Amino acid sequence: MLGLVIIDVQNAILAGCGTPDRQPQTDRALDQTVRRLQTVRDRARAAGIPVIIVQHDGRDGHRLAVGTDGWAVRQEIAPAAGDTLVHKTECDAFFATDLHERLKELGVDHIVVGGCMTQFCIDTTVRRAVSLGYDVTLVADGHTTADSGGLRLEQIIAHHNMTLDGFGAGGRLVGVRPAEAIRF
Repeated sequence: MLGLVIIDVQNAILAGCGTPDRQPQTDRALDQTVRRLQTVRDRARAAGIPVIIVQHDGRDGHRLAVGTDGWAVRQEIAPAAGDTLVHKTECDAFFATDLHERLKELGVDHIVVGGCMTQFCIDTTVRRAVSLGYDVTLVADGHTTADSGGLRLEQIIAHHNMTLDGFGAGGRLVGVRPAEAIRF
């Protein structure tokens, strides 16, 4: 059974992560990603597919500090009745959380993944999911990040889409598909 997992789409997830000249591009990319994820989420809900929202719980002083406006899940993606909310404190949405148990309880063996930040939480969670026995569909245009290490966000996203497509472990695989191609 399929399940949709949306990771760290929170108000301040990319706040201040870009240089002053690139922050507007980072913010636009996030807004566009959120709109695509909202469409995928709406399709999942309409098809009766479980929706799991993962929220990063930052420490005091962090841009995602628990209880702050920055920590809140963006309104467009906020959990609704019937959705599952999972809290995490590390990049891996499975590490020290009940995500794996929740997915098993729901009968999910294939997850569709989108959210933030590509090179950290998305990459780590996708790889871990395959190792735990899930097939994964990564929403190619449904994850984003900020520029990092001399690479522009577009390069980071493209690199991870290419690298993760076909990644596998134990017979489980990652496939990368654009939001418009994802149907439940």
